[in-house]
Amino acid sequence: MQPGISLIATIAASFALALLLGLLANRLRLPTLVGYLLAGILVGPATPGLVVDIALSQQMADIGIILLMFGIGLHFSLRDLLQLRQLAVPGALGGILVATLTGTVLALLWHWPLGTGLVFGLCLSVASTVVLMRSLDQQGLLKSVNGHIAMSWLIVEDMVMVVVLVLLPPLSGWLGGHATDGNGTPLWQTLLLTVLKIAAFLGLMQIVGRRVFPWLLAYVAGNGSRELFTLTVIAVAVGIAFGSSQLFGVSLALGAFLAGMVMHESPLSHRAANESLPLRDAFSVLFFVSVGMLFDPSILVNEPLHVLIVVAIIMLCKPVAAFLLVLAYRYPLNTALTVAAGLSQIGEFSFILAALGKELNLLTPEAVNLVLAGALITVSLNTFVFRAVEPVQRWIRTRTPLVRLLERPDDPLAELPMTVASAEVTGHIVLVGYGRVGGRIGRGLLARGVAFVVAEQNREIVESLRTQGIKAVAGDAAEPAVLIQAHVARASTLVITLPETLQVPHMVQVARMLNPDVRVLVRANSEEALQLLNSSNTGTVFLGEQEVANSMLAVLNDS
Repeated sequence: MQPGISLIATIAASFALALLLGLLANRLRLPTLVGYLLAGILVGPATPGLVVDIALSQQMADIGIILLMFGIGLHFSLRDLLQLRQLAVPGALGGILVATLTGTVLALLWHWPLGTGLVFGLCLSVASTVVLMRSLDQQGLLKSVNGHIAMSWLIVEDMVMVVVLVLLPPLSGWLGGHATDGNGTPLWQTLLLTVLKIAAFLGLMQIVGRRVFPWLLAYVAGNGSRELFTLTVIAVAVGIAFGSSQLFGVSLALGAFLAGMVMHESPLSHRAANESLPLRDAFSVLFFVSVGMLFDPSILVNEPLHVLIVVAIIMLCKPVAAFLLVLAYRYPLNTALTVAAGLSQIGEFSFILAALGKELNLLTPEAVNLVLAGALITVSLNTFVFRAVEPVQRWIRTRTPLVRLLERPDDPLAELPMTVASAEVTGHIVLVGYGRVGGRIGRGLLARGVAFVVAEQNREIVESLRTQGIKAVAGDAAEPAVLIQAHVARASTLVITLPETLQVPHMVQVARMLNPDVRVLVRANSEEALQLLNSSNTGTVFLGEQEVANSMLAVLNDS
């Protein structure tokens, strides 16, 4: 490669091969990211032919992670995450513990040192937030309750990994690797300093970021320059991610996510997400190409059994533990399956941890390659795992004893309290979903004294509503039992405010079977969803942009 053009050559080769193999994967009905990963293998050092600059590629991949995580944060709010803390925190900690212990035991059976086993197990314990986001987006679940639960779970995992990355160097000598002096700082002080740094960053983002970022976006947008607006979005995302990493020890991915989540408070957050989308897509391709570059395919020939065992741990151990834990918290079956599917892969934090483990002499090249092999295979299969959620759910539903065992019908939040009089649930409104749109409708109905019952998957929301005296049941309204408990058979109207639309026709079909005269109002979040719902004869469909236009026209007509 000629000196001085390595950056151009790296970008050109990565994009060209990613395009060709991505098109081939799409033609074979495989996820396009499989093509991107194969492109990375072809230009990596483990295969003959063109070898690009791996260091440059990994730095560009970091930009991709920053932009992707920033984009994810733009769709989330701190309130969304805090509402799910009762499940996400114990779930993430429990999943990490299960996977780490399983990996450690496996390493000991292979006669690896204990320290190597612990780091190896940790590498297998943290799923990729980037891969999960893409899978949820492809399935139309990113804005759903299930998507929020899975994302919250992985954000907690990322936070835990930040602490692990800080603690591993001072613990390295004790674990059998290269000892680091750590400037003589005791371990408890290192941990305390890490927690304080993360807390300081979170506080700064909440206090300063909530005021500065929305104001900055509004100020730049007022200048009327589209390129300046896009530049502002990118500068904020990359600047905050880099600054948080250098000043607070927070990972680039976590810093970018929190920056996006704070900017979510701006009325211009939707525009910011759209403006940064092309760059996010382009650099996310480089992320997957860079992962492929690190992989040595010879491990598949030399240690095929070890690779299969590692893949089994990633795709079975932690997902099964997550599945059971979600059900133990009395969430619906489809929520448990969605979370389990999202956790059945590993990604960027595993690569970072494996690289650090190798640097500290805690992981052998074989262990690092097994981690990369597990990541490559499970990331490639993740789309298929998500596609299997619906068939698996249907199969379980045909086994009545299994459903009764898994879904625990004695859930106190799944039915209205006995103190609710029948007159209160006759001629009422059944409100499916109590998010931003549903919450506004609910507060409006309360102000008018209109009786309604909320059906909501988020159990924390249901508990909060009941403490306020609002009638609510927990569960997936696509299941007949949930609509029955909401007394849709005696309701006057069914209002569905969920952002996802795939299950809406089925909900309406169940509701009309129970109450043929029920009036149905449905929210659509896109033109495609509007066409789907209208073609399914679901009822009166409302599209946000159309309703805003209608309201403006009404004001213009009045004037």
